[in-house]
Amino acid sequence: MALSQGCSTAALLTFAAVVLVTFRLALIQLQVSSIKSENLTRACGLIREASKQGAQIVSLPECFNSPYGTKYFPDYAEKIPGDSTQKLSEVAKECSMYVIGGSIPEKDAGKLYNTCAVFGPDGTLLVKHRKLHLFDIDVPGKITFQESETLSPGDSFSSFDTPYCRVGLGICYDIRFAELAQIYAQRGCQLLVYPGAFNLTTGPAHWELLQRGRAVDNQVYVATASPARDEKASYVAWGHSTVVNPWGEVLAKAGTEETIVYADIDLKKLAEIRQQIPIFSQKRSDLYAVEAKKS
Repeated sequence: MALSQGCSTAALLTFAAVVLVTFRLALIQLQVSSIKSENLTRACGLIREASKQGAQIVSLPECFNSPYGTKYFPDYAEKIPGDSTQKLSEVAKECSMYVIGGSIPEKDAGKLYNTCAVFGPDGTLLVKHRKLHLFDIDVPGKITFQESETLSPGDSFSSFDTPYCRVGLGICYDIRFAELAQIYAQRGCQLLVYPGAFNLTTGPAHWELLQRGRAVDNQVYVATASPARDEKASYVAWGHSTVVNPWGEVLAKAGTEETIVYADIDLKKLAEIRQQIPIFSQKRSDLYAVEAKKS
């Protein structure tokens, strides 16, 4: 069964709802070095490997082309489009797959952002998500980090449509804000992807807990793509890239090393869970609401 090239997006999504109830998601847990060109080469190589294994959507981790740290962001920052995103566009087209470009430090109009660029199977830039909530924390004796020393926050929601489902985007610290996930669910997202680099303090405490919470609260799939752990880095990432289903079950989880995590996303399972526990029709909109103030 095929659709003509001139079919509408609505027709494509209707067709997808009937036929494409499962798809393969890949998360690349990249070992990030201080050499940008090496990071890009390895990232593109792993995207090709994921494609060979049947992945239709792939995500890189947060700050995949740069060490994570406020002192690195200005030196590694690029405009979008730029060298890093051009390579992602090319490999997305080469592999005919959706590429969620983790994030890179982006420079634009005198400001720096932590930005995720997403490319479609034809290499087109579909959406650009700038991290909304900056990672400014102070856990005495364990970790202090202030992204706002160099970065500015984004100010818009970011989602994109595929023949499988609508996908909502966040970056790392964004996952702590339940309202963002709720708005994405309201807008029809069935998969939320958060490239993220939790650390050795917040990782063991909250990494999986937050993912399972967002998944169960909104009856969606949640995926997180972390860099691989580098004990010698100034900021040590937790690793453990993960996929959670709408029941809160962990479908796939990496260790700490460089690897690719795969999960088959079953949208029929999602529909069954929403039918069995119909929280969306049971919400008390007469008592409370979560609403977006911007589009």
